[in-house]
Amino acid sequence: MDTVFFRLRSIIFLVMVVIAGTLQASPNPINQSTTGQNALNPNTLLIMGDSLSAAYGVQTENGWVSLLRNRLEDNGHDWTVVNASISGETTDGGLRRLPDLLSRHAPAIVIIELGGNDGLRGFQPSVIEQNLAQMIELTRDAGARPLLVGMQIPPNYGPRYTSMFAAIYPKLADSHNTGLVPFFLDGIYNQNGMMQEDGIHPSSQAQQKLLDNLWPALEPMLSDS
Repeated sequence: MDTVFFRLRSIIFLVMVVIAGTLQASPNPINQSTTGQNALNPNTLLIMGDSLSAAYGVQTENGWVSLLRNRLEDNGHDWTVVNASISGETTDGGLRRLPDLLSRHAPAIVIIELGGNDGLRGFQPSVIEQNLAQMIELTRDAGARPLLVGMQIPPNYGPRYTSMFAAIYPKLADSHNTGLVPFFLDGIYNQNGMMQEDGIHPSSQAQQKLLDNLWPALEPMLSDS
C-alpha cells in the first residue's frame, strides 16, 4: 500500500512539474498586449525636461507645460500630459529615468528637453550626444515618437565649446530623423523682462513664448499619433 501511494504521489508531482514548465515557457498574452505599438496610450505625451519645463521660479499654473495643456484642450486635442521634468536634470539622469517612465505611462510622444545643465557644467559634447541618442532610441523602441528640444549655452564658455554644444541637436535630429525645436529660448534669452534675475531661467512672461517656440514642431505630431 505504501509503495502504491509513493508511486501515485511521484506521478502527481511529475505532472505538476510538466504543467508548471509549460506555463512558464508559454507566451503570456497579457504581457504581449502591453508591449510595442498596441500598448501605447495614444493620447499621452511625456515631457522629459529640466528646470525650463519644471516651471522653476514661476507658478506651476503659469509654466509652459500648463499652458500646453490649456492649448491642447482649446484646440480640441484630448491628450494627457505627463510632466516628468526635474530642475537640475542632466541627460544622464534623464536616460536613467526614461525606461521606467516609458513602461509606466506608455506615451505616444516624448518631448526630450535636456542638455542645458550638461552644457553649463562643461560636460563633453560627445557624452551629451550619446545620452540623447540613447533616449531617442529607447523612445522609438517603446513605439513612441520623440521630439528633441534644442538648446544653446552662453558664449562665455568659449566659441569652440558653444558651437560644438549647439550642433548636437540638429545633428541628432538629422541622423535619427526626429522632430526638432531648433532653440527653445529663441526670442527669450536676450529680451528684457523675459529672463529671471539669474539670467538662466525664463520668467513668467516668457512661458507663452516657450510654448510658441515648441508648438510648430509638436502640432503635426499630435495629428499623426
